[in-house]
Amino acid sequence: MTFRRQVMIILRRDLRIEGRSGEAIFVTVPFGLVALFLIPLALPLDIELLARIGPGMFWSVTLLFGMFITFRQSAAESSSQQEQLRMLGVDPAARFVGRAIASALLLLIFELILAPTMVVLYAPAAIPGWPAIIPLALLAAVGLAMIGTLAADITASLRSRSALAPLLVAPLSVPLLVPAAQGLESLRTKNGIMVPTMFMVAVVLALAVAGVVTAQPLEETT
Repeated sequence: MTFRRQVMIILRRDLRIEGRSGEAIFVTVPFGLVALFLIPLALPLDIELLARIGPGMFWSVTLLFGMFITFRQSAAESSSQQEQLRMLGVDPAARFVGRAIASALLLLIFELILAPTMVVLYAPAAIPGWPAIIPLALLAAVGLAMIGTLAADITASLRSRSALAPLLVAPLSVPLLVPAAQGLESLRTKNGIMVPTMFMVAVVLALAVAGVVTAQPLEETT
């Protein structure tokens, strides 16, 4: 079986699991929407202030609730399922890539649902060219998905993995969140976002290499 075929099997399996349970989307998304909705209620009615903090709140909520989506999706495998994949000869790197893609797709759905709410509540039209954050959102989803998958693999053999994995995801996500926020600031000052975008591309590529290279050793450790 080719590497690509293995990746597609893992991807379809994870998406099928989420489609049946709906735990990540139908549970996490409402909480994200509520968090995005409550912030304006706690602030004075200042349109300029809301427009300024709106995209930043979008990134914060995406990071906060996105880590639970990625970790939940990556931790969906039981030990018996992992053993079955080993016996079938599934490449650990293909398993990592398939799970990361599935998590990235769920994160993109999460962002697509949150984005219209952010636009309505915070009216970021005051930021010139704010739709340029779309590629940043895509990179953030892919990067966060790989971080969550790596964290799940690192903590797979630990009893307290549910508590430790989010603690690993949060600091590792800083290289994604900082350039995303800098990209918004560049838009406000009418500068290009090429530098933050390229930095995020470099981070995503580094995560991809790290995930593929460490897939086999992490599986053997587990």
